[in-house]
Amino acid sequence: MQQKIIGYHLDEEHHWVAELDCGHFQHVRHNPPWTVRLRVTTVAGRQQKLGMVLSCKKCDVAAPPDSIG
Repeated sequence: MQQKIIGYHLDEEHHWVAELDCGHFQHVRHNPPWTVRLRVTTVAGRQQKLGMVLSCKKCDVAAPPDSIG
């Protein structure tokens, strides 16, 4: 199911996670190594992607919303 990015947070391993409007989270990793993806690693890059639509696999299986912590 398609869901919009409404925010971001860092997980316990300091990887960026997109917060979707459905209540689920999805990692937006910037790997593979040697690849710099400013859309993930900079504030401006993440701000530009707010409202972008991602495919939420958790919605597809009716998973409960995620929570930070």
